[in-house]
Amino acid sequence: MSIGEGVSGMTEVLRGREREQAALADVVDRARSGHGSALLLQGQPGVGKSALLEHTIATTDGMVVLRTRGVESEAPLPFAALHRLLRPTLSHLDRIPTRQADALRAAFGESSDDVGDRHLVFLGTLNLLSAVAEGEPVLAVVDDAHWLDDASAAALQFAGRRLEGEPIAIIFAVRDNETGQFDPRDLTLLSVGGVDETAAVALIADQVDTPVAEGVRAELLEATGGNPLGLVELTRALSQAQLSGAEPLPERLPLTAGVERAFLDRYRRLPEAAQTLLLLAAADDSGRVVTLTRAAARIGVGPEALDAAEESGLLNVGDGGVLTLRHPLVRSAIYGAATSGRRRQAHRALADALAGTPDEDRRAWHLAASVDGPDEAVVAALDDAAERARRRGGHEAASSAWTRAAELTVDPQERAVRLFAAAGASVAAGQPADGDRLARTALVDAIDPLLRSDILLLQGQIEWNTGSLDDGYRIVCQAASTAAPHDPERARILAMLAAALASFGARSVDAPDPATITSPPGADAGPEQRVAGWLLQGFSAVLRDEWATAADAFRRAWDTPIGPDAPPMLHHNLAIATMHLGDDDRAIALHDLQLQRARDASAVNMIEHALTRGAVSRIATGAWADAASYAEEAVLLDRNLALDELITFPLAQLAVIAALRGDPQAPQRLQALEQALEQHPPHGTIAGLVIGLSHWAAARQAGVAPARALHHLEQIKLPAARWLSAIDRIETAVRADRRDLTEKSLEELRTFADGSGMAWAWAAVHHCEAILGGADAEEHFRQALDWHARSSRLPAKARTQLAFGEYLRRHRRRTDARVPLREALETFESLGATLWADRARQELRASGETARRGNDLVATELTPSEAQIAALVRQGLSNKDVAGRLFVSPRTVDFHLRNIYTKLGITSRTELVAMTSDPA
Repeated sequence: MSIGEGVSGMTEVLRGREREQAALADVVDRARSGHGSALLLQGQPGVGKSALLEHTIATTDGMVVLRTRGVESEAPLPFAALHRLLRPTLSHLDRIPTRQADALRAAFGESSDDVGDRHLVFLGTLNLLSAVAEGEPVLAVVDDAHWLDDASAAALQFAGRRLEGEPIAIIFAVRDNETGQFDPRDLTLLSVGGVDETAAVALIADQVDTPVAEGVRAELLEATGGNPLGLVELTRALSQAQLSGAEPLPERLPLTAGVERAFLDRYRRLPEAAQTLLLLAAADDSGRVVTLTRAAARIGVGPEALDAAEESGLLNVGDGGVLTLRHPLVRSAIYGAATSGRRRQAHRALADALAGTPDEDRRAWHLAASVDGPDEAVVAALDDAAERARRRGGHEAASSAWTRAAELTVDPQERAVRLFAAAGASVAAGQPADGDRLARTALVDAIDPLLRSDILLLQGQIEWNTGSLDDGYRIVCQAASTAAPHDPERARILAMLAAALASFGARSVDAPDPATITSPPGADAGPEQRVAGWLLQGFSAVLRDEWATAADAFRRAWDTPIGPDAPPMLHHNLAIATMHLGDDDRAIALHDLQLQRARDASAVNMIEHALTRGAVSRIATGAWADAASYAEEAVLLDRNLALDELITFPLAQLAVIAALRGDPQAPQRLQALEQALEQHPPHGTIAGLVIGLSHWAAARQAGVAPARALHHLEQIKLPAARWLSAIDRIETAVRADRRDLTEKSLEELRTFADGSGMAWAWAAVHHCEAILGGADAEEHFRQALDWHARSSRLPAKARTQLAFGEYLRRHRRRTDARVPLREALETFESLGATLWADRARQELRASGETARRGNDLVATELTPSEAQIAALVRQGLSNKDVAGRLFVSPRTVDFHLRNIYTKLGITSRTELVAMTSDPA
C-alpha cells in the first residue's frame, strides 16, 4: 500500500545499481521483521538517488509507504514537508498521547494553539509512525532531504534515530556536500557514486541510435564520473557528428554546470510564454498547477504555454494536477539565468495568485522576494508569518521571517525589535551563534533602553551557556544597569541573576557589583520584589563568604510565598540558592516541584534542569537509587534529544554515585565522563559543579593513593561542590599527612557552619575534629552524631558511626563499638556502599561480633536504557508513561522490556515490580 505525495517523475535507468538496490531492500526487510532503522542515500545531483527511491517503493509490498521531499522554496514554511509525509496518517492521531496529537495539529496549522515545546511534535511524529506500523510495517521515503524545512528535518531526524524495535524504515536522500540543516550523523550511510563503464556504455546506447565513438564514450564517462543524469543529458545535447567523433566535443565543464547548460539550452529554444511559465514554476515549487496557471494569467501567459513546457520534457503534470520539474537542476538553471527583475515579477505574480488562499506563509515569502526595498505591507505579511511559525514551533522559519522583515524596515527601533525577535527564535531553535549575531545587530539600532536591556540579557544567556561564563555575567550586569534608571524592578531581578552567576564562579573586572545596581526594595514592595532583593543579597553574600548574611537572606526569600506565575527566574534561583547552603530537603522539594511543572508542560529543557539539580541533594542524602534514576533519565533525554552539551552533568553524578558505592563499574563511569568532558567541556553555571563532581569521583576510585586523591579534591573550587565532598577532603588530607591542608579545610568548614547553622556542616566539623585525635575525640564524635540526628545526610552519619566504632575498638571498648558499627553497616548495605560496608563488617568481626553479609544487588548486564526503563516500570508507570518520560515510543519500551526480562530471568512486569532490589 502506498500513500502520500510522489517524490519525483524521473525515470533514469537503474543500470549498475545492484549493490544499492540490495542495501535498500535489506533496510526494508529488516523493518518488516521489527528491526527498524534509517538509511541515508548520499550522492551528486543526477546520480540516481530518486530513481533508487522510486524502485524501492515500486518493489515494496505489504507495507504502508509514506513519502515526501524537501523543497528549496519551503525553507521558511515550518513542518511543511513533515505535514505532507504524515497527512495520510492523521486519522490515527487519537491513538497517540493527547499533548503530542495537539502539538502535531498546531504544527500543521490545523489549530490556532501554540505548539509549546516542539519536542512534543518530534515525539508525536515517532509515535504516530509507530501507531500506523501496528497494522502494517511502514516505509517512509524523504527525497531531497537537504532542502527540508528546518523543523521537518529536526522532527524526521529525531524519529530516524529512535526506530529500535519498530517495524519502520526511513530512507533519506541528500546531495553530496549539501546537507543544509539536515544532520547525517548517526545514520547508516549509503554513498551512491557513478556507474561503471559497462553500465555507462549501455546507458549511452539507450539514449541515441547514432553510433558513439569509443573515444567519445570515454570522454563522456570521464567528464561525468559515471553520473547517469550527466551521461543522459550531455549525450542528448551532442550532435550526431560530435557523437561519432567527426566534430570535437564542447569545452569541458564541471558536471553540474554542464547538465544545467544542457537544460538551459532546451529551455531557451521554447517560446517566450513557455519560458515565463517555467520561470514561475522554478520560483514557486509548490507543485500546484492551479497556482502556476493563475500566476501565469496575471502576467499575460495563457494555458498553451503549459503544453509547450510539458512537450519540452522539462516539466511534467501528473495526476491530481501535481507539477514536477524534470530535475532540481532544471530549477536552478532556469531561476539562476533569470534577471533579478524577472524573478521579482514572477514572485509578485505568485503572491497575487495566492491572495485569499490558506497559503498565507507562502504568499508572504513570495511578497518578500518581489521587492528590493522597504515595503510596509510586505513587512506586515512577514510579521504575521513569523508569529504563525513561532506558534507552530517553527523557530527557524520565524527567525528567517523576522530577519527579512527587519531588512525591509526603515525605522531603526522597529528594525531592532524584529531583529531581537529573530534572535530569540534562533536561540529557541538551538542555533545560538545565529541568535548572538542577530542580537548584536539589533543592539546597533535599539534606542529604547528597556529593549536594549532585553537584548543584552539574551546575549548574556547565549554567552554563558555556550561561551564564557565571565562574559555572560558582564553582559547581564550591563543589562541590569541599562534597565535600572527606567525600570528598577526589572533591573533588580536582572541584578539578582548576575549575582547568582557570580556565586557560581563568574567574574569580570569590567562589571559593577550587582548589589550596587539597584537599591533594596521598599517597605511597600510586593512579594516578588522582596524575594528578588533577598536573593540578590544572599548571592552577593556568598561571594564574600558571609554565610550568616547569605543564610538569613535565603531563608527570608524561601519563607516568602510567590505564585506560580511569578517570573521563572525567581523560581529557578530560589531552588538554586539551596545548593549554596546544602539545604537538601528544601532543594529536593523545590526541584521536584519544578520537575512536576516541567513534566506537566512537557518542557524538555526544564525537565533536564530539574532532574540534574534534584539529583545533587539526593547524592548528599544517600537517596542514591533515586539520584541515579534522575541522572540516567537526564542522560537518556540528552542523548534522545541531541542535547549533547548538557550530558556531562548527569554523567558526573553517575560517576560519583558509582564511586561512592564502590561499584565495580566505577572506572568505566569515570572514563565515560572524561570522554564526554573532552568532547563537550561544560559551560555556564554547571561548569563548577561538573568539574567538582568529576574530581570527587576520581578521588573516590578504589586503590587511589591518598596524595593522588587529595590532589583531585583540592581541584574542587566551587563552595557548593566543596561542601558535598568536605568529609572526604579532610579525611584524605589526614591520611596524606597534610596537616596544613587539614586545618585549612576544617577552618573553612567551621566558618561556613558557624554562619549558616546547617546541621550537616556542624556534624562534619565535629567528625573531622574527632578523627584528628586528641583527648576530646569521643566528645566530638558524640556531638557529630547529635548534629547528624538533625540532618538527612545518611551517608555522612554512617561514616561518623563507622569512624566512631573504629575509635572505640582501637581503645579496647569492643562492646561499645558494636552499636555504631552495626548502625553504620546497616546504612551502608541499604545504600549499596559495598566498600564501606565491607570495612564496617571487618570492624564488627574485630570487635568480636560475627556480621553476615547482606543481600547483594542482583548482578545483571542491563544497558543504561534498560536499567532506566526497569526503574520506571518498578515505580508503576505504564509503557506509554515510560515512553513519554524518555521521549521514545511505547513499542521501544516494550522492546527493551523483553530484553530486561531475559537478562533478569523473569517473564512479566509483575515480577519486575516485585524485585526487592534495583536491577543495575
